[in-house]
Order: sequence, then structure tokens, then C-alpha cells
Amino acid sequence: MNNTKPLIYVVDDNVSICRALTLLLKSHGFKVETFTRASDFLAYKHPNLPSCLILDIRLPDINGLVLQDTMVSRKLNIPIIFITGHGDIPMSVQGMKAGAIDFLPKPFTEKKLLNAITLAISKNIAQIKVHAEISKIKRRARTLSPRELEVFRLVAKGMLSKQIAYKRGISLQTIKIHRGRVMKKMKAENVTELIHFAQKAGITSSKE
Repeated sequence: MNNTKPLIYVVDDNVSICRALTLLLKSHGFKVETFTRASDFLAYKHPNLPSCLILDIRLPDINGLVLQDTMVSRKLNIPIIFITGHGDIPMSVQGMKAGAIDFLPKPFTEKKLLNAITLAISKNIAQIKVHAEISKIKRRARTLSPRELEVFRLVAKGMLSKQIAYKRGISLQTIKIHRGRVMKKMKAENVTELIHFAQKAGITSSKE
């Protein structure tokens, strides 16, 4: 990932702005994809690269705030930098509350834009790292047998081996064997790390 150029998406119905931003961003070493409609951006197959979205808040099909909500519902985790020529403060507040990195009224300076992009890319790299870790934990969890997964969940809820044995009517030795297999398959060094894995991947169940 360190050798990969970040990808900057630009969604703005003003073709001149798209061209200007493309020239600017490519001169700073970024890859750039531009769209004049939000629907085209959503239809694009987004590669797993560090990226951010420069998004005009007013668009001909759906506005930027609706696109932001749609991205959340689709789990499209790309940090957003809103831009607008309308200076709509209530909309900017709404966008920032929903997680946007920044809100830049047009015309904005090159420095402000690049600073916002730097912050957005850093956030996205962290998001990608967390997602990769969660995917790895889930892959390991899929190797567990149904009983091992059950033990994993109960251990993650803070239960001791003897408590699990009593709860499930199984011998303590059997639970210890399952627990040892869980630790090995999940590659956990200790119970604290195992609980951390469960929390990261949402393995714990509230139905116990």
C-alpha cells in the first residue's frame, strides 16, 4: 500500500472544475477519477486503494448529502471533502456531523484542499488497515467448529472455563480442549487478545 498512489475521486457537475482539479491533483502525484453525476460514482467499481472523495454538495441527480448517506448504507468507506459554491452552512454542519473530513466553500485555496486530502487519506489508510484486520479475524473464526465458536463467544463474554462447563453441562477438561483449539486457530497469545479479536469482528453474541 505504501508504494500505491492514493486515488482521489471528484464528483462535480462543473466539467471545468473537474478538469482543474484533475490537473492539480495529478501534479501532486495522485490518481484521479472524475464524475459529473453521483450515480456514476456509485456505479464505479472502487478499487481497494487509499482514497478520498471531493464532493460538490449540489448535483443534478442526487445531492452530496444523499450520496453521503448512500455510501454509509453501502459500507463504502471513502472519506468525503465537501465543496460548494453556495456557502450553505446548515448543509455543511449536517455533512460534518455525518463524518465528512472538511467543508470547503468555493473558491478554496490549493493549500486548504491538499491539507484536507492529506487528512482524508490518512484516515482512509487507517480504515483499510482495520478492515483488513477484521477480515483476517473473521477468516480464522470460520475455521472453528460450531462448539469451538460457542466457546469462543462465551470466553469473549468473560466466562471462565468452569463456568462454561457448568452452563453447557460439559466436562471441564472438554471445555479446556475446545478453548485451547480456539486459541490456536485464532492465533491469540492470551485471553485478552482473544476477547479483543471477538470485539473487533463482532463475534460476541448477546443471546446467551
